[in-house]
Amino acid sequence: MLDSEKSLIKKCQSGHVESFELLIRNYEKRAFNIAYRMLGNEADASDATQEAFIKVYKHINKFKGDSSFSTWLYRIVTNTCLDILRKNKNRKTLSYDNPKETEEGTIKREFVDHKNNTEKTLERQMIKKELHECINSLGDSHKTAIILRDINGFSYKEIANILSCSEGTVKSKINRARKNLKNLLEEKRELFKDHMV
Repeated sequence: MLDSEKSLIKKCQSGHVESFELLIRNYEKRAFNIAYRMLGNEADASDATQEAFIKVYKHINKFKGDSSFSTWLYRIVTNTCLDILRKNKNRKTLSYDNPKETEEGTIKREFVDHKNNTEKTLERQMIKKELHECINSLGDSHKTAIILRDINGFSYKEIANILSCSEGTVKSKINRARKNLKNLLEEKRELFKDHMV
């Protein structure tokens, strides 16, 4: 940990708000990226990131420096996202793909795409959507491991610190998550192969 970061942490622990703002400035983007990948949309990711930063601010006195500040912060972001995912499992969602029943009949929702999309762009978007859906269908611990390692590029050691487990456990989770993800993607490919030209 840099001396300047240590100094900012000490000031934060004394209640200095401006120091806290300076401290988290370096981590905002990556924290949001983790939340976005875990939750799947900007609004929830923004809320989760803010909630995590509030937790960090409230509990900064509990930070002892046993791990790096970034690891401690990303652990809080990850746990906040996992809490939100658990809460949302019981929440009913409305899909824009499904028709809406009204007194006048069934209305199918349609949106105008103002972008000049080429076939390759549409194909990339479809692949990205399928990959995102497959990642989201993984169990929470596997999803988190994939997001931290393969999307955010954390080392095994960093992930172990963020998830409070051993590096061996992290490697095992990532290995199983990748196998599950590969199987899910192969199933999707089989599903769509007859519809592809």
